[in-house]
Amino acid sequence: MFFEQYSHEPYVARARFIRQFLKQHDDPRLPEKIAGSYRALDVMEQHLATRTFFVGERYTVADIALYAYTHVADEGGLDLSNYPHIRAWLDRVRAQPRHVEMPGVDA
Repeated sequence: MFFEQYSHEPYVARARFIRQFLKQHDDPRLPEKIAGSYRALDVMEQHLATRTFFVGERYTVADIALYAYTHVADEGGLDLSNYPHIRAWLDRVRAQPRHVEMPGVDA
């Protein structure tokens, strides 16, 4: 949860907010937010290379917290095509009982 709050959300969620809600695709904050997002995604990818879920090999609140903005990362201008372990994990989270998708935002 600390990782989500200090290394993930400040970048992935804020890049999405700037691009989708403020509609500022040339915002001077974006390069820093995009770079930080990819650093967080790199950590997640490496962690998921040897794990099914983030904690204890089972679906937990850590997965829920990290899923929220990761699954809409493209709305922040992020490309997940080089993150096969994250993409597989996203599919595993989507397959969980009572899963509810966060609505996307029209560009």
